Amino acid sequence: GKSPEELKFAGADGFIKFALGENVKQSNFGTGARFPVTRMGVEQTFVDEFTRAKEYEKAMKVKGNSVRRDLELDAIVEILNNKRFITCHSYVQSEINMLIHVADSLGFKINTFTHILEGYKVADKMKAHGIAGSTFSDWWAYKNEVAEAIPYNGKIMHNVGVTTAFNSDDAEMARHLNQEAGKSVLYGNVPEEDALKFVTLNPARILHIDDKVGSLKPGKDADVVIWTANPLSIYAKAEKTFVDGVAYWDIEKDAQVIKAQQAEKARLIQKMLESKSKGGKMQRPMGDAPRLYNCETLENYSAELTEKEHAH
Repeated sequence: GKSPEELKFAGADGFIKFALGENVKQSNFGTGARFPVTRMGVEQTFVDEFTRAKEYEKAMKVKGNSVRRDLELDAIVEILNNKRFITCHSYVQSEINMLIHVADSLGFKINTFTHILEGYKVADKMKAHGIAGSTFSDWWAYKNEVAEAIPYNGKIMHNVGVTTAFNSDDAEMARHLNQEAGKSVLYGNVPEEDALKFVTLNPARILHIDDKVGSLKPGKDADVVIWTANPLSIYAKAEKTFVDGVAYWDIEKDAQVIKAQQAEKARLIQKMLESKSKGGKMQRPMGDAPRLYNCETLENYSAELTEKEHAH
């Protein structure tokens, strides 16, 4: 395999995350007031920052290096010049409308609204502005901001012509987005091919990497999953996984590994029982703390395992 850095797409467009709603204003988080506190304050924050960026860019053109470098404003200038693209956490119709209005007023574009559980209310406006929607399949009613979410959201945005994808914040659910895509068939009778695009080609389009991944086509990266059944089915299992044409997963090889691990476990248990029967010293088992894996922790965990092996 390759390291996370090696798996990055060279020359891919840069993105930036924006956010709207309770995650930003945090007025009911119980941690004390902090700006902007209100949804109106969130809007003003965007207006202020983009106004500053415009002034900063103008000053840089006139005064050059004599202007103090501001990395935050550099990023916003990239947005204004279509060199960095916005993906915005969003839920409520009024806030989605607000950011679209701010973007129109200050001359920048929004690439994607994520979560966007009220996308069905503004799908026509998203279509007109060329904004994609990456939503949850059927999550709703877990907080006030999603009280009006519906499981037909993805279908409605798709039918209007919005580039639609499904995502998840949950580490476990993100492992089987193919099943999440299947829910669009259940709730909205979305054609299976279109439903599969919600978690393959459409996300690639949203991230501007559909020339490399997202579909099977000559010239694209050979990132392929072979399933035991229709991937939209809850009964489908990943049989083989290829990244850049290299097999990273094989269900038959995995079964062999599991069998070998079980045999090793049985051997160690038997060895401990024999030691106990001979009066050997005993100790309580010590398990590792639960881990939430991502690219960095996997890399660090590998180093930890190596260190433990050397210690023994």
